[in-house]
Amino acid sequence: MLSQFITTGIEQAVQHVVSSTPGAVLPDVLQVQVEQPANMDHGDYSTNIAMQLAKTLRKAPLNIAEQIKVQLEQDKSFAKLIHHIQVVPPGFINFYMDWSTWAQTTFELPQLPAEKVVIEHTSINPNKSAHIGHLRNSCIGDTLVRLMRKIGYEVEVHNYIDDLGNQLADTVVGIQNISLSKEHRRFGDYCWDIYSAINKAYQNDPELVHQRTDVLHALEEGNQNLSWVGLLVAERIVREHIEEMKQFGIEYDLLVWESNIVREGFWVSAFELLKQTSLFHQETEGKLAGCWVLKQSQESGDDSDTEHSIDKVLVRSNGILTYTAKDIAYHLWKYGLLQNDFMYKKFAGEVWTTSSHGEHQQFGKADMVINVIDYRQQYPQAMVKQALEGLGFTTEAEKLRHVSYGVVSLSPSAAADLGIDTSDGKASYAMSGRQGIGIKITELIDLMENVIEESRSDKNGLSSRDIATASIRYYLLRFALQTEVVFDLKQATEISGNTGVYLLYSYARALSVLNKAHDKGVMPFVPEQFPVLEKAEHALLRHISTWHDSLYAAGKELTPSSLCNYAYELASLFNNFYGACPILKTDGDVLKFRVWLTSIFKETLGEALEVLGLPTPSRM
Repeated sequence: MLSQFITTGIEQAVQHVVSSTPGAVLPDVLQVQVEQPANMDHGDYSTNIAMQLAKTLRKAPLNIAEQIKVQLEQDKSFAKLIHHIQVVPPGFINFYMDWSTWAQTTFELPQLPAEKVVIEHTSINPNKSAHIGHLRNSCIGDTLVRLMRKIGYEVEVHNYIDDLGNQLADTVVGIQNISLSKEHRRFGDYCWDIYSAINKAYQNDPELVHQRTDVLHALEEGNQNLSWVGLLVAERIVREHIEEMKQFGIEYDLLVWESNIVREGFWVSAFELLKQTSLFHQETEGKLAGCWVLKQSQESGDDSDTEHSIDKVLVRSNGILTYTAKDIAYHLWKYGLLQNDFMYKKFAGEVWTTSSHGEHQQFGKADMVINVIDYRQQYPQAMVKQALEGLGFTTEAEKLRHVSYGVVSLSPSAAADLGIDTSDGKASYAMSGRQGIGIKITELIDLMENVIEESRSDKNGLSSRDIATASIRYYLLRFALQTEVVFDLKQATEISGNTGVYLLYSYARALSVLNKAHDKGVMPFVPEQFPVLEKAEHALLRHISTWHDSLYAAGKELTPSSLCNYAYELASLFNNFYGACPILKTDGDVLKFRVWLTSIFKETLGEALEVLGLPTPSRM
């Protein structure tokens, strides 16, 4: 990476300056920060390292900066790439690139350890159709899969299926008790209405709640009429979920069914390990009598009136396992820390599923685990990490990453469209499966497709449906992870500004320019010497040069939205260049340079679109 090259050069120069200063010792913690100034007059890159060293060397920052400059100018490889170094008060060092040398230099991402990463995402309850809140999880997760693969990790993608939970039990009870004759396009849509109806029926008929308890027991025990009904419902809906996600380019390697974790002895093995620790014990008195609990540290806080109790229940007094218990067993398996393994069989296409019978496959045994789960699950995720630490698996606990994100709610106008009373004037309205409030993924795709189809004049390029799914995906990715996405139909269907359509249009425009240049016999070769750069050309080059840095930083911080920011600025800079600098109406070296610049823009944006899971259209 370019910034790493500059940083390494500065570090070496700093070491020389410090070692040549009597009595000076390099600080234990010294971070060389290199960044691009917003004002291009202040250089292509800049550092404030001299000001950080002022106290250590007992010299003025300007003096230190001049010494560092001298050392860097003596570094031939550094001086070849940086044609000018400038020191400015109060001690900044500004670097001006030789862009023709940069264009002929190959920079690579840092070498990463040969590690396997298991990324778990989607994990929708298999009891009804998915809505746009679920889709945000899947888009974030799939982008992280693409990102981690891009920077060199081996990645395995899991989708955890909770087929023993209350939601599936509710749908089974609803199928048994609710009479519904409304027409539905899909089984999941039918279950959407059933699930909402049964939750309303619970309020008037408490006996139905007892039926849910019976269904829960049946689901966990298996091999009963009710458990088979639950399995059939779950499998059918999971297939619909997979087909929905496929429209967004989202795929999985393995479906992990909660019932397999329980029935194939994974929890039993985890239970035996946990019993050997002082953190895990069975309560003998009080309201938790008979429960097996995982003791929390006092730092976690004590709120015994909520499920976030200082003693987290893993096994209830009636023997029913909590979600966290099963999740702990699942994570021990993810890391290859249990003797148990599943059997596997194909589920749909190339997607495998855990099973009680089938064949052996090499799944799990991760070096790092990334879980994409909304912020409301922060506490259970912390409990899994604590269980790993308590069992002595500290390395595994350190490499368990929870990618937390804000939920998707509805704007007042979107809520009103669904018949929700918005007279209270709230800024947003939560979706609720129990109340049947939400926008189904399929409904949103259809709506977006119609909007795009009506607004486009040329319909020979990418299909309106593909543009629609790309637009939705980008809309859900571009917000910072912790931001609550207030979904507004009008905003989501916009095709200008910071949108997926704008990125696709920019890519197609660059490709069109390159095709026309090819027809004129102009090929995008790297010029031996660049012409004097126009401001728009310079700005585009600077931004392209930071692609690997942005990619690596996003992988380190697990922030898909930062890639959206990069891609949007890249497209904006290209369109500014396109408008300010005629490309095909020039000639000679200027023509060759601008065609080449268009080419590397296309390649860079194409890589960004690939990581973001968006298409690279030949025309729009």
